[in-house]
Amino acid sequence: MAVETQAPAQPTHDAERIVRDRIYIGGEWVEPHGKGTFDVVDATTEEVIGTAPAGDAEDVDRAVKAARPAFEQWAQVSPHERAEVCQAIGAKLAERSEEIALLVSREVGMPLNLSTMIQAGLPAMDFSSMPTVVEATQWEEQVGNSLVVREPVGVVGCITPWNYPLHQICAKVAPALAAGCAVIVKQSEVKPLSAFVLAEIIDELGLLPAGTFNLVSGDGPGVGEPMAEHPDVDMVSFTGSTRAGKRVSEVASGTVKRVALELGGKSPNVILDDADLQAAVVDGIGKCYLNSGQTCSALTRMLVPREKLEAAEQIAAAVVEQIKVGDPLEADTRLGPLVSEAQRERVQGYIKKGQEEGAKLVAGGDGAPEGLDRGYFVKPTVFSEVNPDMTIAQEEIFGPVLVLIPYDDEDQAVAIANDTIYGLAGGVWSGDPEHAKAVARRIRTGQIEINGATFNPLAPFGGYKQSGHGRELGKFGLEEFLEVKSLQL
Repeated sequence: MAVETQAPAQPTHDAERIVRDRIYIGGEWVEPHGKGTFDVVDATTEEVIGTAPAGDAEDVDRAVKAARPAFEQWAQVSPHERAEVCQAIGAKLAERSEEIALLVSREVGMPLNLSTMIQAGLPAMDFSSMPTVVEATQWEEQVGNSLVVREPVGVVGCITPWNYPLHQICAKVAPALAAGCAVIVKQSEVKPLSAFVLAEIIDELGLLPAGTFNLVSGDGPGVGEPMAEHPDVDMVSFTGSTRAGKRVSEVASGTVKRVALELGGKSPNVILDDADLQAAVVDGIGKCYLNSGQTCSALTRMLVPREKLEAAEQIAAAVVEQIKVGDPLEADTRLGPLVSEAQRERVQGYIKKGQEEGAKLVAGGDGAPEGLDRGYFVKPTVFSEVNPDMTIAQEEIFGPVLVLIPYDDEDQAVAIANDTIYGLAGGVWSGDPEHAKAVARRIRTGQIEINGATFNPLAPFGGYKQSGHGRELGKFGLEEFLEVKSLQL
């Protein structure tokens, strides 16, 4: 007897408006003192899909007053038990992965299949990996006549961006909780909705002392700066632009609190003369265009031997021609919209600047892709014959714009790779992996992939120079939230 099955419903942009009118403080959903709200816009339809409250300095102070006693209690729980709580949060995030992926695809514009793996998958893993991370952390050691112990830093303010809205929160909150800290989260006011899912899960589980996790939505001046300057916040962990990170450091310096910064990037992808050019260019375009280029570690500068530049241009043009730009909820879409009208105008400005400064346009260009007049879409773009001092070779564009920079020898390639204010990520391609590793050691960035190796979510992530300081993910991320104390015996 045949069994009739019903195909799963196709995700759509049509849904009830999500109205968030409470913030989460002291284990309760409370009305904010701040009276404003932020509209949340679908990046594909340009329609308002929700609202979130705009907290203020008084809300920050309420959250700090709830977090301080909670920290004293939570810090006394063993690391193993804290890790088990994190694992339970991770399991609940995994249960709601479809909801999270769809929400972030609508907010940010990442294609749904990638959003399921990355925007929903990484947050669950951030929490679920904590038992392994706690086990790998050296909580105390004997040094001569001293017992060196590691203790939680205290109350942590977490300020996060819009491009990976839930992962960037969880990459801070999970290790901070595992370390024994209490946290106050200020998510991006541009794309704030997924943060409330995490707060709902923590509230539902009820495993944390009230006040250990707090969520105060709002913008930088209203919530971020009061958090950074608050005397009872022991540490601020910030991810965002270099400009905003400088401001956080400036404000936090008044109380000499610890600051961890994960900032911008202009990451080089060095293709050496013995590399598989086809594989390197194809992979490099994917690493540049992930999340429509709205990735701080995107490999946006492709350095190519001068004699192979024309071949690289041809490969890049052919690859870009095959990229389907469109609705992120359609299965064959590979590149969705940018996050907002402001971001689209910013990226279009850089594309025009590249043309004005004399770069060779290989693919894309300014204007919307054909047939996509609604939504914050831009054409996937490739420039070539780019000089290292051009604006598009120096500044973070945060869109699907790749620049091809020719070089004459390996030393020049390394010099170009290091010739920006940033140092977040990078790549090196060679037929000889040992040679690639030797070149990678000369590039001043926090993370470098060899021959297109995959991202490791347990490896330390963070930057050199104006890409920030401190590390996230794995045991290195947890150690950021620990103080070191020596007991002389």
